[in-house]
Amino acid sequence: MSQQHGFTYSTVTGYFLQDDNSTVAETFDFISKNLGLLEREYAADVLNPGDKKTQWQRFEGEVNRLNDEAVDGAVYKVLYIGRHGQGVHNVAEKKYGTAEWDRYWAAQEGDSTSYWVDPHLTDTGVQQAETINAFWKHQLAVAGTPAPEKYYCSPLYRCLETANLTFTGLDLPADRPYKPVVKELLREANGIHTCDRRSPKSAVKNAFPNFTFEPSMTEDDELWSATERESDQDLDGRMKSLLDDVFELDESTFVSLTTHSCAIRSLLRVLGHREFRLVTGGVIAVLVKVVRACDAFHDGKNP
Repeated sequence: MSQQHGFTYSTVTGYFLQDDNSTVAETFDFISKNLGLLEREYAADVLNPGDKKTQWQRFEGEVNRLNDEAVDGAVYKVLYIGRHGQGVHNVAEKKYGTAEWDRYWAAQEGDSTSYWVDPHLTDTGVQQAETINAFWKHQLAVAGTPAPEKYYCSPLYRCLETANLTFTGLDLPADRPYKPVVKELLREANGIHTCDRRSPKSAVKNAFPNFTFEPSMTEDDELWSATERESDQDLDGRMKSLLDDVFELDESTFVSLTTHSCAIRSLLRVLGHREFRLVTGGVIAVLVKVVRACDAFHDGKNP
């Protein structure tokens, strides 16, 4: 294998239901299934025999063990990847049908009843995000799920709304406060679809003052094209760059990403995860092995 820049990524399977090809994404309920965490024993369990811990607390111990025993510069991280709640554009696509949406309506700014340039959440989308907030309250208090150490979000309005509704008001550890960071590269597949055209930086900063925005983010959206849609290959390259950028500086083990449907499918491809499509308001947890490309050659083995 030739030397690469940045990092290589691989999904560590055997820990979550969503890793298994028999799990059907369309009917998977992450809320009732404890984010898909499998009930199983871990090698780390022998280090603390007799401990009365939840499955998530034991899993956190297993992740710590993997990091303690890692070689070749590898680190293990858990990504909580969430899709935004239902937006105005999602309703419009359902109204017109995907074929007609892609053929004509996605390139328009709206119709006689709706406007979907950088659209906001619908009432249903707000309810979905509030449901996830209640879910996280239970996970933190009862299931012992580790809170994210860092929160990253797409710059598009529907994701900013979803992140705030999801994570505001949680009883978070003092060392893991909700201080979200906007990453331009975490946005949806770009071009032609006006729903993916970003609002001016000043407008979203004013609407979401609790977010940190990258200094490199321009005032106007200079990435969106009215004539060209981003290819899957280009999107995968962008998601790889996003992950490289995050993990170059962020040593956090548990990380939250709030983003979009196509972006999530791309992230999963880059992470070596099987295809797993999320509904609006859906969340997937992924255990990832990260190796700096110049430190070691990835052998494709798990873990």
